Amino acid sequence: MRTIMTKSKSELVEICAVAGEIQASIIKSHLENEGIPVLLKYESMGRVLGVTVDGLGEVRVMVPSEFAEVAKQIIGPDV
Repeated sequence: MRTIMTKSKSELVEICAVAGEIQASIIKSHLENEGIPVLLKYESMGRVLGVTVDGLGEVRVMVPSEFAEVAKQIIGPDV
């Protein structure tokens, strides 16, 4: 039997972009502890090579749009 996935009513929005997977993972953990689902979006080549220059190591933190404002408040303005 196949399960059909339906598209969620909410869209993912970027709340911040950080240089490197470690910082992004810390933010993700913090938001998930607050009950906010998170997706990290990044270029695979930066992750494979460990490069964090010219945007290759940039990681975008994405959350459903209904959580965006609360997530921004949680992570603060310095991110």
